[in-house]
Amino acid sequence: MNDKSALLGQLKIERGLEPQPSRWPWLLALALIGLGAAGWYLWPAQKPEVEVALARTISADAGAASVLDATGYVIARRQATVSSKVTGKVVELNIEEGQRVKAGQVLARIDDSNVRTQLQLAEAQLEASRSAGEEARVLLRDAERQLKRAQELGEKKLVSQQAIDTAQANYEQAEVRTTSAQRGVTVAEKSLALYRQQLDDAVVRAPFAGVITVKNAQLGEMISPLSAGGAGTRTGIGTLVDMQSLEIEVDVNESFINRVQAGQPVDARLNAYPEWKLPAQVIAVIPAADRQKATVKVRIAIKLEDARVLPDMGVRVSFLTEDKPQTQAPPGVVIPAEGVADENGGKIVFVLKGETLERRAISLGGTRGADVQVIAGLSGGEQVVVGDLSKLADGMAIKLKVLKEEK
Repeated sequence: MNDKSALLGQLKIERGLEPQPSRWPWLLALALIGLGAAGWYLWPAQKPEVEVALARTISADAGAASVLDATGYVIARRQATVSSKVTGKVVELNIEEGQRVKAGQVLARIDDSNVRTQLQLAEAQLEASRSAGEEARVLLRDAERQLKRAQELGEKKLVSQQAIDTAQANYEQAEVRTTSAQRGVTVAEKSLALYRQQLDDAVVRAPFAGVITVKNAQLGEMISPLSAGGAGTRTGIGTLVDMQSLEIEVDVNESFINRVQAGQPVDARLNAYPEWKLPAQVIAVIPAADRQKATVKVRIAIKLEDARVLPDMGVRVSFLTEDKPQTQAPPGVVIPAEGVADENGGKIVFVLKGETLERRAISLGGTRGADVQVIAGLSGGEQVVVGDLSKLADGMAIKLKVLKEEK
């Protein structure tokens, strides 16, 4: 009994020896929370990315300024839908879009089997006419000899006058038959030439040198110069454009047409290449107005040839003054127009100073294509922000995106 009591006594747990809960997890959690709050407070705000451009000093030879800006399109003054002169099926086609061709180059051939048959018949008829003409000439020579013999015998009173008259009539008939045979040969030759021309008309050639821009027909299709394209018949095999005849066509508001005149220099920029300046010149102001659009059409010559200039491209033009270059550089600098913002009736720019922005008021001069002239408030070589300026502020920290290079 005592032994059992001793064993039960050994199983008792002393309260003083119970394990105490650890405080380290709570301390670690509080430390992490504190570090997160400090990092959030001290971490710098996300800097906006901006694009900048250099303020460029105006050169002394930049005296010509824009007096009017307009938009238009590149057009080809010389282009043609190439077709055959006859209706027929295409049996040979030698064109593809973008292909350059020379003047007179064979572009296609039309089925000419019927014409060739008629040509062979005309050749046979010509040979028959020539043979008939030769026979008529032989008969004419014989009739001429018979007439001379009858006349000689008549002078000797050896034949009657009737015999002489008969010989004379035979000679005249032979002469008429010979003339008719000669005309028959002429008709046969012209008929042969006609069929040869029809055979040549079945060959489609390039009327001038240029580039194929549209391919309309395929092998086996019917084409016709007189068809309206219905019932599966094409009006041509393709469109040929003379790239050397490209020019710009612009519609100018009639209220400003007095600023444009023939021979005036023009600064043109294609929408596809806005940084590329095309030297151009006004060819003519068309003396007719569009009453619906209240515009006048102006033709502008492009003074260079380049493969990047294509028909129907959009283009922006600036009509320039014809002033002579100035002897000294005009005041101020030029910057892109997208770098200027309106504020309280004035103009401002944001100048890059290290990694922050400086708001600066400026005064503008004239326009130069896509640029504007700043005559006060900005110096050459300074960098201004271009693009959306509505979310920028003075002293704002920014991140530089890209630096535009002057073209």
